[in-house]
Amino acid sequence: MRVVIVGAGQVGSSIAADLADTHEVIVVDCDGERVEELNYSYDVLGVTGDGTSVSTLEEAGIEETDMVIASTDNDETNIVVCSTVKAISDAFTIARVKNTEYLRTWERSERAFGVDFMVCTNLLAAKSIVRMIGLPAARDVDPFAGGKVQMAEFEVDADSPVANQTVAEADRFDSLTFVAILRNGCVEIARGETVIKPGDRAVVIGSPTSVQEFARSVAPEESPGTAEEVVVVGGSEIGYHVARLLEERGFRPRLVERDRERARDLAERLPKTVVMESDATDIEFLEREHIGDADVAVSTLDSDEKNLLVSLLASRMGVERTIAIIDTADYVDLFETVGVDVGVSPRSVVAEEISRFTRDGEAENIALIESDKAEVLEIEVDSDSILAGRPIRESMQDLPDGVVIGAITRDREFITPRGDTVVEIGDHVVVFGDIEIVDDVAPRL
Repeated sequence: MRVVIVGAGQVGSSIAADLADTHEVIVVDCDGERVEELNYSYDVLGVTGDGTSVSTLEEAGIEETDMVIASTDNDETNIVVCSTVKAISDAFTIARVKNTEYLRTWERSERAFGVDFMVCTNLLAAKSIVRMIGLPAARDVDPFAGGKVQMAEFEVDADSPVANQTVAEADRFDSLTFVAILRNGCVEIARGETVIKPGDRAVVIGSPTSVQEFARSVAPEESPGTAEEVVVVGGSEIGYHVARLLEERGFRPRLVERDRERARDLAERLPKTVVMESDATDIEFLEREHIGDADVAVSTLDSDEKNLLVSLLASRMGVERTIAIIDTADYVDLFETVGVDVGVSPRSVVAEEISRFTRDGEAENIALIESDKAEVLEIEVDSDSILAGRPIRESMQDLPDGVVIGAITRDREFITPRGDTVVEIGDHVVVFGDIEIVDDVAPRL
């Protein structure tokens, strides 16, 4: 496809990097230095100018463009970009916003604002966090097939019962498939004889029940499900949505907010959340409220440095697991190295969500592993699929190494894939693939 990306910040740059190898990408930004940097770094064309301007869009070749992604840091700018594009072309438009009010308006009126698809950074980040809560040791969780299938990534500590077991020994669950082991930044396809070492991350695909059972086997000492006590630090929009979504799942979280008016507003909007007005770095307050007894502390303050400080303080006080919002994606690995258990980059989350619209084939859903090492795709099987009407064992002979069938759903029922399982037209198949081959394999599925 020909894709125009308006906004060369972290989100736009991430999307450009993801698409550059397989699509014709044009990046538009007012900052000429950013545009030039992307020109040098990736195989993309750059246009310096205002993405809301018709003349700039025409310079970018909007008439021949298939998709426009408005990814600046300003919600209103992104909406105006999409409206302008719709006025002068038939391109598919995607807008990134932070304010959920725009998302609500768009959802109530099909293609409002001239936007074909809208992604809300704050809401996506909150959902990403909430999926990990209640699943001990999980570092990433993504739903597929309408929630019938989960992909989860678990960190295996030295004292985990799973450590030093082979995959065959650890695989004691009827509807679970081990697809990969992440080790030292590399992806290794999980085979029966593969040994799960301390420090590894195991990627599994299965039914939510089996994924939950595996989580208990990885970290049996942690509280599963809604039994977990959760403290949210920071009443930002992300913090609010984390608490709200936890309430919907049956949790009764606590939320710490320093600003009195914001704390009062949150207390009225979150009936099942205990909202406390205080500074989360006040050690006396933390001790008095027994914050150290919490199973999970989620830090959603307005700066990366504050979130790091709160996470380290929470760990020191005894909190089992810390999750921190990290606005600067490049800091995620650093923060996790110095003590944050899980770092969540809202920009990375929204870039991943947008990326699924740019895949060849008929991918229903997509998740990225380790940002760009591998992908998990949900494919609806049609008559042209290499899988249709064939046992998995036979189909795999025609596919390269690095592909694993993780799960199948048929008529909304979960099917555990085995070598003799015959895939039927209309099935939804969740597939793990190494990044180097996935673009070639996806259209064949």
